[in-house]
Amino acid sequence: MAIGGDGNIPKKKQRVGSNSQLSSTRAVINSSFPDETLIEGSNKSPALRRSSSSVLGGSSGCGGFNDSDTADVILRLHLDHHRSPFDSFVTSSDSVSFDESDVQIYLHSHILRRAKYFSALLSDRWQRHNDDDSPQIHRLNLGVPPTPDSINDYLEVLRLLYTDDFSASITSVVTALALLPIALELLFEDCIKACVKFLEAVPWSDDEEKKILNLIPFLSHEESKELLTRVSPLKHDSSEEMLHGLILSAIHNHPNMAFAKAFVAKLLRDFSSKESVRRVLDKVFEKSLKVVKESLEEYSSPNFRGDHNETEAIQRLNLHSAMTNGKHLLWLVERMIELRVADMAVKSWSEQASFTADLQRAFRDDAWRNIAPSLPAVVLRCTSRLANAVATGNILAARQVRMKLVKDWLPVLIVCKDNMSPMCTNHKSLYLELEETLLRIISTLPVEDAKELLQQCLSFSTRNVEDCPHLVTAFTTWFRRANRSPPADDFRQ
Repeated sequence: MAIGGDGNIPKKKQRVGSNSQLSSTRAVINSSFPDETLIEGSNKSPALRRSSSSVLGGSSGCGGFNDSDTADVILRLHLDHHRSPFDSFVTSSDSVSFDESDVQIYLHSHILRRAKYFSALLSDRWQRHNDDDSPQIHRLNLGVPPTPDSINDYLEVLRLLYTDDFSASITSVVTALALLPIALELLFEDCIKACVKFLEAVPWSDDEEKKILNLIPFLSHEESKELLTRVSPLKHDSSEEMLHGLILSAIHNHPNMAFAKAFVAKLLRDFSSKESVRRVLDKVFEKSLKVVKESLEEYSSPNFRGDHNETEAIQRLNLHSAMTNGKHLLWLVERMIELRVADMAVKSWSEQASFTADLQRAFRDDAWRNIAPSLPAVVLRCTSRLANAVATGNILAARQVRMKLVKDWLPVLIVCKDNMSPMCTNHKSLYLELEETLLRIISTLPVEDAKELLQQCLSFSTRNVEDCPHLVTAFTTWFRRANRSPPADDFRQ
């Protein structure tokens, strides 16, 4: 899966002790501002005012969240229009421009120290000490991004500092994604873990996944490990392994084979990498072809002993296996041609001298008629599809490949025609199509090579010459070329 703009997982970014990297805040200690519990700008939007007041309800217990009686920290949250380091997490459509407004909240330093950011701010190094023994009040400013509900989200994270029960607040992916960047910014480790734990366990939308990927660089390896295994494969060829498994399942194991094949065909068409599709289809093609060849070899040259019934049963199994896997092979060939990745299949099909010899022996026997009557048609359809891809230029095959393709498969076509009686309409159409295609390929070969092959095509002729115009055209073309004066020696050089 491609991740990020350049297709890679972004590199990890250091979090611990690096406020300059993660924090967008502007913290000012002992700054002066009014001590009211809640101060809102006069131009603040009603929606934000209602949301804030619902979160900031007074604490019911002494020393609780927003308890002004016991607080030793007064924190002012204000909208900061400087962009934060999590800008990639916020889309342009999320950005909202508010008039300057702020919220004042009463907190406790011993609670705030759960977040390492506040722990650093409240350390003795940065504090001024009162000359008398009066309690020291720490005044802090914290700028938040000008995005929808940003102040409410910061208030929620601050409230979570006062509890260990995060499950009541983190109840959706939307909430976890709103709180996690803030927890990362404030180095609030317990909240980070709670958000990550929730995200690990629930489904995401595509948009949510993109946001999670933008946050992963800010997580430690241990925190992001489970998230990464979900969005990134452990091996580079996982996609190809998946495609390979789906194809095998569709053609061998799935009960609704036609529907499964149609679905897998769509996956192959829509897959992003043509080379991956090519490698997977080549692999499955070779495997299926091997099964068909081995089955025909066992049928044509049986190497076992037994009684007649046992021999006949094994022969039936071999022929049935050849026919079944031949149908799978035809489906694969059609997909490869459709996707223009049949180069290897054409070359492999042209190197099957022993296979075509076994086919000729099998089709001269009458046993296949009752066991696998469709086998000749399946084999010739594979040949016809591949040969037509060559003849039309869908596959640009070398001269030797074109010649061997005709030389090896022409005898199979002739044997099938001679042993098919009576000839049904479908078979007649298939034979005629393959004859025309092979003759077109012969026309692409050198004159001498074409002469040898054309002599074997006399079986395409009929009693009525008008019924075989393709054969007439092929010989007319050859004789025209053969009668042309040879080129001069200096031209041939």
